[in-house]
Amino acid sequence: MSTAGPLGEFLRARRDLIGPSDVGLPAHGRRRVPGLRREELALLAGISADYYLRLEQGRDRRPSAQVLDALARALLLDAEGAAHLRRLGGQAPAGRPVRRPERVPVGIRQLVGSWARTPAFVHGRHLDVLFANPMATALTPIYRVGVNLLRAVFLDPSVPALYPAAEAVAANAVAGLRAQVGVEVDDPRLTELVEELSAGSERFRRLWARHDVAVRAGGGLRVFRHPVVGELELRYEKLTINGTSQSVVVYHAEPGSPSDRALARLNPAV
Repeated sequence: MSTAGPLGEFLRARRDLIGPSDVGLPAHGRRRVPGLRREELALLAGISADYYLRLEQGRDRRPSAQVLDALARALLLDAEGAAHLRRLGGQAPAGRPVRRPERVPVGIRQLVGSWARTPAFVHGRHLDVLFANPMATALTPIYRVGVNLLRAVFLDPSVPALYPAAEAVAANAVAGLRAQVGVEVDDPRLTELVEELSAGSERFRRLWARHDVAVRAGGGLRVFRHPVVGELELRYEKLTINGTSQSVVVYHAEPGSPSDRALARLNPAV
């Protein structure tokens, strides 16, 4: 990790992603680097250029809440990004619990295992699959216990063919991991995973360097290309498990749709 620390690295990464035209500034002169200049961002945030330089270089790591909020506005951060910035600046609880091996609660295992027609799995803090029912594994073999979803997305050459929107899946996975680990970027397990993926995937290095943060709780739509039953358009629901850093992901099809019929053909019990 550089001497800038998590706060400085985040500020630099987000500054590089904003052009003068994005914030109503004229783009005078030739620019040697992408994004805003430090003095431009400082001006937008209403702080001195010297103070901003100290923040980005890691020489001041505890700015006030007012400064962090001003920087969030200047950087055009959404609510999730602004909250992440406040955590990095020490203005929100970092939430650093003692890390123990992740175990799926018995009740959740029984519930997910009872869904004979519905693909569902549980992932942990670092996107490791901790439990999966047979329908989830039938949908795609990456949904099986022991697989790390990020490692699969970026290092398994067979995975991009599963998703027509593979780039969006990859970007969402990285942003979701950033949101999940929050300020704990020195987590040894995270460090090991990031080093492995950075060494093996230029696409991961590019996405990780953006410092995008996105909480993916809720639901959405995902399209799978299955080698046996063809294309499936499935909705997914992501449900957090109280008292843990784990989530249940459940897939389901529109009743009576072609995807619903294709999903039924995947049922290992049939």
